[in-house]
Amino acid sequence: MKPLYKLFIVFIGVTLITGCKKYVDIKTQGSLVPNQAINYRYLLNGTSNFESNPNLADLASDDINIVDAAQINSLSGSLFYAFYINSYTWKPVIYTLGTLYEQDDNWNRMYNNILYCNTIISELPAATGTDAEKAEMTAEAKVHRADAYLALVNTYAKPYNSATAATDLGVPLILTQTVSQSLNRASVQAVYNQIIDDLTSAIPALPTAQSYNTLPSKVSAYGELARCYLYMNDYSNANRYADLALSLRNTLNDLGALTSVSSANYPRRIVDPEILLSKTAFGNPFSFSPTALRLSDDLLAVLGTTDQRYALFTVPASTISSTYTGRYGYREARIGEVRNVGPNVPEMMLIKAEYYARNNDATNAMLWVNNLRVKRFKPADYVLLTATSAADALNKVIDERRREFFCRMLRWWDMRRLKSETAFQKTYTRTVNGTTYTLAPNSNRYVFPIAEYLTNLNPELEKNP
Repeated sequence: MKPLYKLFIVFIGVTLITGCKKYVDIKTQGSLVPNQAINYRYLLNGTSNFESNPNLADLASDDINIVDAAQINSLSGSLFYAFYINSYTWKPVIYTLGTLYEQDDNWNRMYNNILYCNTIISELPAATGTDAEKAEMTAEAKVHRADAYLALVNTYAKPYNSATAATDLGVPLILTQTVSQSLNRASVQAVYNQIIDDLTSAIPALPTAQSYNTLPSKVSAYGELARCYLYMNDYSNANRYADLALSLRNTLNDLGALTSVSSANYPRRIVDPEILLSKTAFGNPFSFSPTALRLSDDLLAVLGTTDQRYALFTVPASTISSTYTGRYGYREARIGEVRNVGPNVPEMMLIKAEYYARNNDATNAMLWVNNLRVKRFKPADYVLLTATSAADALNKVIDERRREFFCRMLRWWDMRRLKSETAFQKTYTRTVNGTTYTLAPNSNRYVFPIAEYLTNLNPELEKNP
């Protein structure tokens, strides 16, 4: 146990405690009454408190490939961008101790989200309000907390392996805010168990629908559970919850009907019918120089040029900089957004497709892939995909996940879970400033290191190798 000043979230805690005090002061000066449940509704409606997810995954994945000297020089010549180039080259240190940028804002942001959730969950029972409204808000906080832990465990812990999950180091499980906390890392299994418990216990009290995608509803919890079970390699439960999600929301945006994308003809994130729960990559949108995400040749070959996701959501290098080459991801920038990384309708469809492929049913696997693809091409360009076997269908499902989710976090998560399967094993290499970096299937670099600043401050916080 450590006193509060030793916690890695001390500066967040102090900020939030101060912020909460100000919040309480403010609500006593206006029409709000202290200890009323409505105060927590206003807190939950502050979406910036809950939306952030880590932004490191896209930098490490094979979705991108930085080759232009101008971009490399801009990134590697600045401490401000050190996390970007360090993540891209899978270095064992992402945030260098002793610099202005020694703290991991991704880690801090996720535990910040969790602090808000814990506060709501622990304080609501004593607030004045109806049982129904308090139960609903508690459920929403549990969904946000589950999402935060799912992001943390897939960033800073080993991929789920049923044989070792009980002993593999996960992340600290902080479920209550007290004056002292243990920062020993819970096992990967314990973290996943908590995620599942939060989500399943939340479902009964969640509304069927919300006005905005930033607010959790039943479909949000189903989507999070489907994603959670997929990354546990539990395809049966993943399929079950994907079904439940799709029973409530199954609308796809028809890209084939569009010639361009803007805020005038494409839904914003908070009302996009494809999004089950809006979550955004923390910080920079990565759509502009020098942090714009240059798409790898490998991804572009999988994507193809007749796919509307290529035509609408990528741009030539000249859009980013006259000194860059290649093609860049530009999806959310088209409508002035940050990358959405939350669960969504296409993800549920492809989870079902993978379930069928892994259960030797190539026909149904391809049915679900094609149900998505028909909305991703102009009618004249659409070609029905077929598979010669279940193994071929699985390859096509994974390829479709690459097309649908490029530069939206999930490719790195997929690389982690698939690296133990022979069919998907690959050694990746990248060269920056004359140095070549390698990521082998058994590499420890599939797990992001916990910042040295945090482990020095908290010796019980075990380091990743």
